[in-house]
Parts: sequence; structure tokens; C-alpha cells
Amino acid sequence: MLFHHIKFFSYYLFALLGMLAILAGDHWVIIGYLTFMSFFVLGDALFGDDISTPDYRYPRLLTAALWLALPMSILVMLSGAWLVTPIGESVLSDGVLSGANLLDIAVMTGREATDFHEVIFAMLFCGLMVGGVGTISAHELVHRVGSRVHVTIGRWILALSFDANFSIEHVFGHHRYVATAEDPATAPRGRNVYSHIVLSTWYGNISAWNIEKKRLARQKKRPMSWSNRCLRGYAMSVCWLAAVYLIAGGYAVLFVSGAGLVAKAVLEIVNYMEHYGIVRDPKQRVQPRHSWNTNRRVSSWTMFNLCRHSHHHAQGAVPFDRLQPMPEAPTMVNGYMATLLLTLIPPLWRKIMQPKLNDWDVRYANEQERQLLAQQLSARD
Repeated sequence: MLFHHIKFFSYYLFALLGMLAILAGDHWVIIGYLTFMSFFVLGDALFGDDISTPDYRYPRLLTAALWLALPMSILVMLSGAWLVTPIGESVLSDGVLSGANLLDIAVMTGREATDFHEVIFAMLFCGLMVGGVGTISAHELVHRVGSRVHVTIGRWILALSFDANFSIEHVFGHHRYVATAEDPATAPRGRNVYSHIVLSTWYGNISAWNIEKKRLARQKKRPMSWSNRCLRGYAMSVCWLAAVYLIAGGYAVLFVSGAGLVAKAVLEIVNYMEHYGIVRDPKQRVQPRHSWNTNRRVSSWTMFNLCRHSHHHAQGAVPFDRLQPMPEAPTMVNGYMATLLLTLIPPLWRKIMQPKLNDWDVRYANEQERQLLAQQLSARD
């Protein structure tokens, strides 16, 4: 059915509505932000799981849904930057309204009424939307290492959040070392999400650099050269900021930089909740039990089946439309948005996760993993 393809475009509808709320300015920014988050939390709670495995007959339509993330992410960023860009002031000045239609007047009025705290909410809103519509699509694209076009589009999307090198560390590092001490993206038990954002970002970039350094050494090339994909990744983000500056000025650069950092933080929070507290013997292959999984319907449809994470890690090369629900895998607290919000309150997060971790230890861990966990907890104490 065509519906099973179209459902993956649903996030773009929410992003468009979010942009309209931002462009309306004033209190609409906060209303839009809270409505956006509430829909995902309540939607996952009310609409249950989706464990269907349809036969997708139009792969080009699914690819279009992924590629659309780049222009949509740019539009989301620029819609927020518009709030702080000193343009169009003459529309409302000196009572000169000739040539401006009612929509122009309404939009400019909302923009002029937007306070600083509403700009901050707009920054959070844009970062959250790009972290969803952009990063998740990019995640799928950079896994398609056999296609330079797919990977390049994915890296440009990630460059908006200063993370083009995620394409290196995630594919060639995280998927190899997941649930071990070698993986920066796997949070050990007891670590709070705020320190994880910093640690995973820092060591993730170091990991990407080391992976790239080894690749270049095999090709007898120097790390400090244009052949280094890490350096090119940083340059992509610089080009993005330069383009924003030329289009909209310095305040817009500050805005999109803040929103980009929010989007990067969202990615690391997602890493945190997908792997928190799970351990794996490095000598054993990755299995579905080494990631937290959920099949919540709204999360599945709007996030390209990312929440079917257990299968994704067991077989990283499988495209999102072929991921299986894996109902036997360890399950996350709830859908992605609700779980994300819980991580932001560390005492509550630890209280809710402890029974799940106890269950994982009993039902999923093998003897070697229980020993590794005991060593990990002993070193922490």
C-alpha cells in the first residue's frame, strides 16, 4: 500500500507546522513547541505499537523522503534565524503599509512582538526539529556507504549540527564497539545525560579522527590533508555558517549555531537512551539484546523506524524499511520523545531504569557480561 510509504513523510508535516509557529512569532513559538512535544509523547502513549512489516514497493519514494531532510532542515533553521535577522523593518515603520498584504503585516507584527525568551524557545524548537527530521534521515543515509551521493547528503545534513564526522565514528566505530567500554556513545550505568552529551561528543570526535587517521595511513596519505574526511566535515559546517552570515547576518549565525548545538545534544541524548547501562563482551558479535528497542507507532512512523534499534545494531547494513520489530528485545521506557524527556531528570531516570536494568541482567546478559558489569560497577564505586 502507498500509505506505508507516505507515513514516513509525516514528520515533515509536523516540521512545517512548527515553522509556521516560529514564523508567527510571539507566544505562538512556545505554543508550537509545547504542542509539538505533547503530540509525540501522547501519540506514542495512545496509539500503541506498530509491529507490521509491509512490502515496500516504491524504494525511490522512500529515498525521496530521506533526501527531503536536507532542504527541510535548512528551512527550519532559517525560519528561526528570521526572528533575529534585521530585515524588513520598513514594513511597519512610519505607518507605511502600502504594498504589504495582510499576511506580511501579521508575520511582521508577530516577529516584532517576539521576546528574547521566545527566541530561546525558537532555538530549542529548531534544534529539536532538525534533530528529528535531519539527524535521523542523515543517520540512515550515511549507513549507505556504497553510495557517495547518499553519504554526502547525509553529511551535509549533519554539518548543520556540526557533526558531519558522525558518519565516520558511528558507522565504523559505534557499530563495532557498541555496549563496550570502547564506545563513546554507550553510557555506563550511573552516568547522567548531561555529562554524556559532553563526553560522547568529545570522545566521538577523537574516535572519528583516529579512524580516519588509520584509513589515510593505509593509503599512505597525511592526516593534515584534504583527503581527511574529518577536516572536510569541519569545513562543511564552516561553509554553512558562512552562507547564513551572507544571507542573514551575525545574529542569524548565533541562532543557527545554538540550534545546531541543540540538535547535536538531541543526537547524544538518543544515543544515551538507546544503549544506557547495557554491556557486551567485545569478543562476541552484536545481538538484538545489546540495544534498547521500542515499536511505538508515532516514533516508528516519524523517525524512519529508528526505534527498531535492536535489529539495526544486529544488522547495521539493513535499510530502515526492512528493519524488524524484534518484540523479544529489551524494551525502552516508552516512545522516543517521552524517554528523552525522562533522561533530563536524572534521579527519575535512574529510578525508572533500575528495574529494566535488573531485568536485562537476568534475562539477557550472559555470564561474561555479568562479570564485565560487576567490574564496571566496582570501578565506579
